Amino acid sequence: MISEGPSAAIESDPGTHVRGIAASPIGSSRRLPWQRRHGFFLHLAGCFVSVFLAAAFVDYFNQGWAETNFIWLANGLLLAYLLLAPHWRWAAYLCAGSVAQLSAGFLAHGNCDLLDAVCAALNVSEVLMAALLLRQRSAQLPRFTDRAYLVRFLGYAVLAAPAVTGLLFTFPMVAWRHSTPWHAFIGWAGVDALGMAAVTPTVVAIFQARFRSAKQWRKNWIYLALLAVVTIAALLQTSVPVLPLAFPLLIMILLGLGLGWAALATLLVAALRGWFAIRSRNPSTMPIPGDGTAISLQLQAFVVAAMLMLYIVSVVLEKKRATELHLRKIAAQHNLVTENSRDVIILADLEGRRTFISPAAEILTGWKLDQLLKQKSIDLVHPDDQAMVKAARAELVYKTEGSILEYRIRKVNDEYIWVQASLRVIRDADSGQPSGLLNMVRDITERKQAEQQLQDAFHAMEMLAVMDGLTGLPNRRRFDQCLVSEWRRALRDRRPLSLLVIDADLFKSYNDNYGHLGGDSCLRQIAEAAQEVVTRPGDLVARFGGEEFAVILPSTGNMGAMQVATEVCAAIRHRNLSHAASPYGIMTISVGCATMVPKLGQHAEDLIQMADEALYKAKRTGRNHVSNANAFDRILNKSQTDTLSSTANNQNR
Repeated sequence: MISEGPSAAIESDPGTHVRGIAASPIGSSRRLPWQRRHGFFLHLAGCFVSVFLAAAFVDYFNQGWAETNFIWLANGLLLAYLLLAPHWRWAAYLCAGSVAQLSAGFLAHGNCDLLDAVCAALNVSEVLMAALLLRQRSAQLPRFTDRAYLVRFLGYAVLAAPAVTGLLFTFPMVAWRHSTPWHAFIGWAGVDALGMAAVTPTVVAIFQARFRSAKQWRKNWIYLALLAVVTIAALLQTSVPVLPLAFPLLIMILLGLGLGWAALATLLVAALRGWFAIRSRNPSTMPIPGDGTAISLQLQAFVVAAMLMLYIVSVVLEKKRATELHLRKIAAQHNLVTENSRDVIILADLEGRRTFISPAAEILTGWKLDQLLKQKSIDLVHPDDQAMVKAARAELVYKTEGSILEYRIRKVNDEYIWVQASLRVIRDADSGQPSGLLNMVRDITERKQAEQQLQDAFHAMEMLAVMDGLTGLPNRRRFDQCLVSEWRRALRDRRPLSLLVIDADLFKSYNDNYGHLGGDSCLRQIAEAAQEVVTRPGDLVARFGGEEFAVILPSTGNMGAMQVATEVCAAIRHRNLSHAASPYGIMTISVGCATMVPKLGQHAEDLIQMADEALYKAKRTGRNHVSNANAFDRILNKSQTDTLSSTANNQNR
């Protein structure tokens, strides 16, 4: 409805959980203490007075024209009271309503016969039947803007209840007044149905209304004044039909002051028109030509048409209001999410032009929202990441529905931070075609830093696992990995692979003379000397074990390997490390050199064995020099060939 909601207060106390028709215009929260204490009796008195006046008005109106059946207002009014009251109050309201109707009949006729008592009983039964069918639960309030409830009201209160009591009314009318059954039935059911249809929704709207404040009055009083002018003009003259102008004015009152005032104004116009008709019973003084039937039908049609119009407009406005409320809830939820989310929410078109950015963007980047809206999304992406972002966006639009990217964006101070962007395609609801992009951006700089630290720690641990702690050179494990890798590469590329195996001469004696710390220092000196010579990025100097070292020389022939080995020996000698047990007086090294072009069926261990045999040859032949396994192989092969040739010649002889 246009009113802010049912003002019949529902409380937790079962004894007073519904304040009946306490749906007073001022609302229960503004009622005085004495009103709260005696509220029910006031409402009961109001029910009696209103039903009495409604019944007296109809009886008095019908006295002027015996053939006229004006709409019966009392039942519709009493039903409105029941629909807004708790079930346990109904008996009191029904008694008040029946007494009011009998009193009005006695006042109008001067007596109260058996037929009047039967009519009062039927009226009470009709109202009770309609109320029971419409309000099965005590806490359920009438809602005429609800289509389902309106259909139930028309079926039960407007059609069923008057039809049942009309049939019961037909029997005494036929027996006592000798009326025709059809005339008696229509005379009862018709006027009661119209009374229910016109009065009950109107009175409920008035009772449920929360009348507007003085501010609303100042804005909309003009419509009430215009309605009064139109009503008076319709009563005082008949040449111009101005009464239809009341309908747009009622709509304006509905929009400005609510359904309660619009319904009240409708009843006042109808009552004023009826009163004026009663005052003008003399046909010569009646402003509207015709008999009482015409006036009765006119009033009935006006009230029914006006209330139907008001409720139709109310239904439309309530739907509009419900839609607006739903949209406000969505907007409030949207604002709650966007304003409190740490993630940045971005809406952009397919070209990357932003149409919405949540406030979190200012905290994340330092840019003002208006500055960000003027830029494309790609403008703030790190140059190294732009190609990846563009490719992902193109794939997102034409191939996938969503993707997650990690890239860097520029802050207002030109600092770059890492973000994670969750991209999704926005599609047009009608065509299904991509219309934009939704981007949820999250700062992952701390995570990236943690990942980098973890990666650095992993590399450090990995280095510790493959590095020799004493010399800082790769250890035997790293040497084996590198040798296998280089062996496979040399096998694939058909290139030579050389290996040097270095041993510190008489190192045990050095340790005995200078101690283990001296021995450790000597090993470090040998490692440093080898690294000074072996500087090519692909080469590897490693600690082979104990006082032995090894050098892997990829893509190096035998002559180059011999040159490197010779330079390493010289570098050690140039350091002049004293060694009293050595015949040379200084620390020297022996080197075994071997070179192979790997072939299928051979293994890296073969190269190690060749270099190791050459090293032992160098140590056996005086130390402090390089022994070439390849040269040794050639001498050995030549000696074996000469021996075989000599043996063959002797046999031939």
